[in-house]
Order: sequence, then C-alpha cells, then structure tokens
Amino acid sequence: MNKDQVKGRYEEAKGKVKEVAGNVTGDTELEVEGNVQKNLGKVQAGVGDLKEDIKKSI
Repeated sequence: MNKDQVKGRYEEAKGKVKEVAGNVTGDTELEVEGNVQKNLGKVQAGVGDLKEDIKKSI
C-alpha cells in the first residue's frame, strides 16, 4: 500500500464523518464539505491503486 492509497482512504473516512455529522445536525455546509472531501479521498485512493497496479505489472 502506498502513500496515496493511505491518504486517500483517510480523507475519505474524514469526509464521511463530516458528511454524516452535517446530516445529523442539519448543517448543509458541513455535509457538502464532507461529501467533497470524501470524493477527493476516493480519487486520491484510486490514483494510489493505479500506481500500485502499474508497479506490479512492471
């Protein structure tokens, strides 16, 4: 597992927590911020997955 995968999964988890907290408290701004952070984390983790796949195939 590389740095991008770890950081991406961490950001994804933080974003999910913010999203749920915003939903529970009715804070739409926090909910949207969490959703964006979660999706950016997914992208970063995906980049890390791609890097690992390339490294394995070489």
